[in-house]
Amino acid sequence: MLKLENVSKFYYNKGIIASGFTKVNLELNIGEFVAITGESGSGKSTLLNVISGLDSYEEGEMYINGKETSHYTEKDFEDYRRKYIANIFQSFNLINSYTVYQNIELVLLLNGYKKHKVKKKILDIIDQVGLTKFKNTKVSKLSGGQKQRVAIARAVVKETPIIVADEPTGNLDSESAKDVIEILKKIAKNKLVVIVTHNIEQIEQYATRIIKMNDGRIIENREIKKITDEKPPQESKYNNISIFNKYRLGIRNTFNIKTKFLLLFSVFFFISTAILTEYASFQMSEEERADSGYSIAFHDLSENRILINKKDRSNFTSEDYAKIKELSNVDYIVEDDIFLDSGIPLQRNEISLYGNLLNIENLKGNIDIGRMPQSEDEIILKVRKDSYYASKSTDEILNKTFSILKSQGLNAYSDEKVKDLTVVGIQYSDNNDDDYNCKFYVSNSVLSELRSQVNANYSNIKVFFNNKYQQYTVEPSDKVEQGKAVVDDEFKYQFKNYKIINKPLNIYVSNIYYNEELNLSISNTYTKSNFKKLTSLDKYDNNRYRIFVNTNDFNSLYNKPSYQSSVFVKDEKEIDETITNLENLGITAKKVTDFKVQQGEIYQRIIKVIKVIVTIVLIIVLFFISYLIIRIILKSRNIYYTTLRMLGATYKDVRRILDIELFVNSSLSYCILLIFIYLVKNNILNIEYVAKLSNFLFLKEYVLMYVILIVISRLISRKFAKKLFKKTAINTYNEEV
Repeated sequence: MLKLENVSKFYYNKGIIASGFTKVNLELNIGEFVAITGESGSGKSTLLNVISGLDSYEEGEMYINGKETSHYTEKDFEDYRRKYIANIFQSFNLINSYTVYQNIELVLLLNGYKKHKVKKKILDIIDQVGLTKFKNTKVSKLSGGQKQRVAIARAVVKETPIIVADEPTGNLDSESAKDVIEILKKIAKNKLVVIVTHNIEQIEQYATRIIKMNDGRIIENREIKKITDEKPPQESKYNNISIFNKYRLGIRNTFNIKTKFLLLFSVFFFISTAILTEYASFQMSEEERADSGYSIAFHDLSENRILINKKDRSNFTSEDYAKIKELSNVDYIVEDDIFLDSGIPLQRNEISLYGNLLNIENLKGNIDIGRMPQSEDEIILKVRKDSYYASKSTDEILNKTFSILKSQGLNAYSDEKVKDLTVVGIQYSDNNDDDYNCKFYVSNSVLSELRSQVNANYSNIKVFFNNKYQQYTVEPSDKVEQGKAVVDDEFKYQFKNYKIINKPLNIYVSNIYYNEELNLSISNTYTKSNFKKLTSLDKYDNNRYRIFVNTNDFNSLYNKPSYQSSVFVKDEKEIDETITNLENLGITAKKVTDFKVQQGEIYQRIIKVIKVIVTIVLIIVLFFISYLIIRIILKSRNIYYTTLRMLGATYKDVRRILDIELFVNSSLSYCILLIFIYLVKNNILNIEYVAKLSNFLFLKEYVLMYVILIVISRLISRKFAKKLFKKTAINTYNEEV
């Protein structure tokens, strides 16, 4: 069965070579009950470890059923132990957190047995060793003798041809020791039993062979009883552990020690929190950076605003707006969205309000002070609570009349009045609103009156007279006859004999949406003396070289239907879907935030790259920190996983069981974190900073973070398992004991 020829075992430690045993020659067969004895340090336990495949040897040859083993790899020895060897250890090597039944079941599960097929077999073995009433008792509560019985039962149930026992009675009283030896003797008939002992008197009457060692050599090999009925060894039949049993053991190990579970749970909860917090903070800073951008063309850069125009460049109709409003995510439409991006000044004495005109129909919520408008020239003012204007609301603004000043080009205004409006109500916006401008909610008629003035600021104008194009400012006046124009008296010097009256004057207006032409004739010229009479305006010097036309003619140039509008959505998260729906209606749609320009773009890119690097470094650092902490936590489990290895588990088996244990723990901690975030987001828990961060985390982020967490747990498992298999099984075990 087993044959050793000149086998030697050496140990290397810091350049010093020590001998475990030297030149051992030995042959052992099935049916023998072999006792190996000797002084401490004589090499008997080392010999037992080599025989059982727990340790390697450096010299000679060991044969198993006539096959050489000197070329065996660790995997070969694993296979050998699973087929031939069952170990009984001096320190029992039981799983203290398992019951008697679970400890015996463990060796069968590791060797591929199905859980539902081993119950009777286990109960029979437990009965044979006299522990039936303790079958559901954790072994940590058993006496030393009872633990050794469990170890024997675990070895016997494996049904291997060889049982090796290292000092099986060393920690027992004489009565318990006798019981253990008798149990071993009963099973020796069909097996090879090899026992290492100091107390040869306990075993001598049962042994068929006694081997005595001294200083690493066999000094006596005495055969007490000849075994004549030798039977060929029956290899233990085994399969790889099933995936279901791996999960069963992994999940069992997750919860079997509460302190370990809570520590691992805390580590993974910290990792999850750190990664999600860092990622959300990164996203929040990106959002704040995006919010800090600006646009030359657009003032209102709301996240829920979509710019729309028709693909055929025609103006919007009431039917178009009706179709848009039917879209589920559309909150409201600003038809004259040019007012969103064009500030209007309202002036009264020393108080000047600056803001955007909005349709009163788009006002949401209740007013805080005053009342709703009752006439077309009454308006609502919306202003931040902490603004300068809010402190003046009741005394100097409410129920006071303000004037819209006359435009003198883009964002430039004169002190001439265009329209008087009365503030009858005030609504306060949240102080978190980044827009410090006011908002003026006015009637449709007011918007219509002012549309021409605002459109003029965004259009190019050319005047053709005296056979050439020239650039002049055109202004409306009710004093001018329709179809006519009044020009500065200085214009007459461009004509022969200064004859300018009834001369043709053509005005051409163009912008990105339309071109318009107005054909007029000059009816009069103005000087300082007749300026007010012809135009009804004061301040002649401020209006030199301008062309005045009838108000209706002026409106024909600029008071056009809307070519561009803005849609405001209810849910910013679904804005892309809304854009797709608008495109399906024949509308070109763009988020207004797409037109933002970031200040210091190169600097911002560098910062973004640095943040990505920091994120990667954080994940790496978290991995190594968590590995060191988990390694300390699992150090108490090294014995457990090394025991699995001794009982027949391969590297892949141990790694997979550890994978499952860490996977369950990390997944559970992540689920608890998600529940915590859910409670915060739904205001069940009031933690403002967490709520703010959670706004920047969506499904894909949660999935990504979970994948990172699982990868970290897998890497920790792989690294830890590799360490367990770095050396021989017995060396790894001895390092951890």
